[in-house]
Amino acid sequence: MLALFKIWGEIDMTSDITSIAHDFFDACETGKGWDGCKDYCQDNATFSCQADALAEVTTLAGYADWMQGLLGPIPDGHYEMKAFASDQARGTVVAAAVFHGTQTGEGGPGAPTGKTVAADYVYAMQFDGDKISHMTKVWNDGHSLKQLGWA
Repeated sequence: MLALFKIWGEIDMTSDITSIAHDFFDACETGKGWDGCKDYCQDNATFSCQADALAEVTTLAGYADWMQGLLGPIPDGHYEMKAFASDQARGTVVAAAVFHGTQTGEGGPGAPTGKTVAADYVYAMQFDGDKISHMTKVWNDGHSLKQLGWA
């Protein structure tokens, strides 16, 4: 019976970081920028991604603002969630999704192409307490840029 109580306690705790991560993910992916994401994150939260398009972005604030800017050239940008899971022992929540959109707005590397993108990506959000302290994004930017006619 004690083991069952411990498992339920872990589920409740995981549920908290899962909910925070979900709310952050939705705010970031819908273009709320850092102002809409900062309540879920440490002030100095870091960011990493092995993609040339994001090579200069090292903070989660910078990434959230970058995502907000992406919705200028791709105003119909939206995500399709594929999986969302918490690893309480490591204080990490992982989200896998597909970003969909069409470049019809200004702000890309040239005139709107009218081309669409369907880009698979993953967020690994690491927590310190009840706030995200680091996020790694796994994304093939070259594939996405080709789909949009930007490369």
